[in-house]
Amino acid sequence: MKYTRVSVGGRAVWGRVGEEDIELLSESPLEPSLGGEPTVIGTVPRATATWLPVVVPPVFYAVGMNYRRHIEHAAKLGNPAAVIPDHPEVGYRANSALTGHRSPIVKPAGVEGRFEAEPELVAVIGRTLRHATYEEARKSVFGWTIGNDVSARTWQHQDRTFWRSKNSDTFKPMGPWIETDVDALAQTTTLRVNGEVRASFPTGDMVFDPFDYIVEITKHITMQPGDVLWMGAESTCQIEAGDVVDVEISGIGVLSNPVHPEGNHV
Repeated sequence: MKYTRVSVGGRAVWGRVGEEDIELLSESPLEPSLGGEPTVIGTVPRATATWLPVVVPPVFYAVGMNYRRHIEHAAKLGNPAAVIPDHPEVGYRANSALTGHRSPIVKPAGVEGRFEAEPELVAVIGRTLRHATYEEARKSVFGWTIGNDVSARTWQHQDRTFWRSKNSDTFKPMGPWIETDVDALAQTTTLRVNGEVRASFPTGDMVFDPFDYIVEITKHITMQPGDVLWMGAESTCQIEAGDVVDVEISGIGVLSNPVHPEGNHV
């Protein structure tokens, strides 16, 4: 099943995605009322839908340096933190950076140097968890979506934190939907810019998998329905204003976003 959120009359509405239309739902499928499954309250065509980030997470978790090739590349560029981790550690991102499928990534006027896309698998949590076992962690994932971890590298190296390099407005496209019926770790992640393949790698070829991270997080922090966990990327590529960036994960879908210069977007 594919679930998403769309804007209808300026209001965020959950939907169930079909081949041609999106069935609008009475409530979130993540936390249905005691009455059971959400009811259908209308439809909108997929072709004309205004797609929103698939969820506004209570907590936005993000994994870094989780693919060996990415770590090796960062080490060659002189990043002292680029070492193979011996245990899962997680960071955070800002909800305000989220944007939806087909919405523009806005490149700030002050960004110079490397401005990069990072294609990532995203786990969407579907139940409350604390001190989870590995099997409980597996069962906790409601479904999977796609993220593009846009990064301004000069800012990343200039600042003590990632506050603007990874959290500026529109730097975190997520969508187009949550797929609940897929073996996400058996898929292939592909990054295209203007239709040209810039990166392709086995999605599950991670140092630690999503369930390892969920186990580690819930030793200390209660995870809630709607939390998201972005799993890092093996490869990145430069993007520029005027580009269209597509992140595809087979079995899930394609997240597509144009890149606009600041001051020239709607």
